[in-house]
Amino acid sequence: QVQLVESGGGFVQAGNSLRVSCEASGITLGRYAMGWFRQAPGKEREAVAAISWSGDNTYYADSVKGRFTISRDNTKNTVYLQMNSLKPEDTAVYYCAAGTMAQTMGLSPYNDWGQGTQVTVSS
Repeated sequence: QVQLVESGGGFVQAGNSLRVSCEASGITLGRYAMGWFRQAPGKEREAVAAISWSGDNTYYADSVKGRFTISRDNTKNTVYLQMNSLKPEDTAVYYCAAGTMAQTMGLSPYNDWGQGTQVTVSS
């Protein structure tokens, strides 16, 4: 059974950077596309970034394009999200997902959520 553990969240001021990580167990990460989602208070969970199993293809939501970078290290079963030039509207709980590219882009249903990691950006 897949287990995803997110870490690295925190409290930062606007304009600063943060990197969150997601370590997977119970699966061989290299066989799955990986994605990051976020959910702000009172809002639906939204797809933020996704990366194919090989790392050759990536997807970014328009709201983070040019500021966030998704990467993966299959040898460590870990995926990362580097977040630069953070804005208060980036404040949310960040979750990772392991599945098909469509699932990690939010185009197909996904249910194996971890506990997430809180990112708070102050203005």
